[in-house]
Amino acid sequence: MFGVKTLRTVGPAVCRRGASVLWKPTKTQSRPQSAAAGQRVDIGGIYPPIATPFTQKEDVDYHKLDENLQKYAKIPFKATKGTVVMTERMAGAGADLVLVVTPCFYKGKMDSRALVHHFTQVADSSPVPVVLYSVPANTGLDLPVDAVVRLAQHPNILGLKDSGGDITRIALIVHKTKPQDFQVLAGSAGFLMAAYSVGCVGGVCALANVLGREVCELEQLCMSGRWEEASALQRRLIEPNTAVTRKFGIPALKQAMEWFGYHGGTCRSPLQPLSEAESQQLRLDFSTNGWL
Repeated sequence: MFGVKTLRTVGPAVCRRGASVLWKPTKTQSRPQSAAAGQRVDIGGIYPPIATPFTQKEDVDYHKLDENLQKYAKIPFKATKGTVVMTERMAGAGADLVLVVTPCFYKGKMDSRALVHHFTQVADSSPVPVVLYSVPANTGLDLPVDAVVRLAQHPNILGLKDSGGDITRIALIVHKTKPQDFQVLAGSAGFLMAAYSVGCVGGVCALANVLGREVCELEQLCMSGRWEEASALQRRLIEPNTAVTRKFGIPALKQAMEWFGYHGGTCRSPLQPLSEAESQQLRLDFSTNGWL
């Protein structure tokens, strides 16, 4: 499995197996200038890692995916050798950035030296800027702070998506990489306000698939310094966010999308739909916070 997600900085993320593309329908298909042309790519803002709706036969339901994208377009989201080859191919297809996850198959040997070497090779070979991706819940491996600090000095590495949720770690990374104008994204809506408070520039949030306007509202409250209002909204997002991520996962995200007028579709095997008890608990997590 390649550790690459491609990013278009003009819209939401469309997930297809191992990759996601950030895009938004526009009147012109011309690609914006990237950092390769001497301009800084701004990755601030909210991005939903969009769930892919499947049919009952587990095929991608492109019609329903398009309907979801049309709805998301009305929400103020930002923007839209194996790994190296995949990066080059995605750049050739029009991606503005690549989001590269930590290699973890031999995680016992994935120390800072090995990780710096890996990401440096990818960044050296990539025609477009690289964003590091640390997601320890899935890889069992945190990208070490010292490795991030060293990699932030690479001219073709412009940021990090951190899904670990350790705010002290995130704050330290922001502090240590400030001279490089390094950009850090929160990997969850559950700690989005805290991430903004220590200097993050945005977030890639699964919950934005369901409560996109509310997650974007939280971003705006944080950016405008309205912390009391932001805190009240953040607290109401914590339980729903937990429910559609580490508690019940993708099946819950798809179910919640259906409740809020989007097409979640069926789960693709081996994932299974929620049980009746899980579905009731999911509804409770949203309703007790005033969303249903």
